[in-house]
Amino acid sequence: MSERTTIALVTGANKGIGYEIAAGLGALGWSVGVGARDDARREEAVGKLRAAGADAFGVPLDVTDDRSVAAAARLLEERGGLDVLVNNAAITGGRPQEPTLVDPAIVRNVVETNVLGVIRVTNAMLPLLRRSARPRIVNMSSTVGSLARQSVPGAETGPISAAYAPSKSFLNAVTIQYAKELGDTNILINAGCPGFCATDLNGHRGFRTPQQGARIAIHLATIPDDGPTGGFFDDEGPVPW
Repeated sequence: MSERTTIALVTGANKGIGYEIAAGLGALGWSVGVGARDDARREEAVGKLRAAGADAFGVPLDVTDDRSVAAAARLLEERGGLDVLVNNAAITGGRPQEPTLVDPAIVRNVVETNVLGVIRVTNAMLPLLRRSARPRIVNMSSTVGSLARQSVPGAETGPISAAYAPSKSFLNAVTIQYAKELGDTNILINAGCPGFCATDLNGHRGFRTPQQGARIAIHLATIPDDGPTGGFFDDEGPVPW
């Protein structure tokens, strides 16, 4: 996006949708940081991406750990900065998640990764993004977090969930607040839904591929300067909050 090679960071990029996002951005000629906390899986992913021709590099990153996130920001600073951040790392938390049965610890853990992790990483990377010519932030959300859809009687919005789905509603709300605060900057931030993809997150029950799920993130990472900010989108267009 600037005269130098565009640098992107994708969290949770060692497998699934995150890996395919990294692969897609790498195919654009970008330098892509593969953020992941598992050393072996991260380096394996970097190796595969490099073998496919991508300029990929590993970023040790646990989004729930302040020191890990700070170290990741320093690494990116050393590599020249950051232009695009894709907050993809997420967990479901396991079951049961019915409100009357869920262990509050599950809710806490899911919010720690899916919401606080996004805030932690975003805030650590903002000084780098502010120096970019065309900075973009993409928060990977889900339509199960759409309160508008959840409120429709009989609508298919996935299983009852007191942790995962509300965490995505929370993430959507945070995305809007970031867009408001950053409205006078050139940073565009949006939420994207990949659809129901077959990944480890759902036991590979999804009907879309991770490659298909990556499309929305790649689109939002490459929107023009007059593109949207503070929006929620899937492949078909805007999603109701």
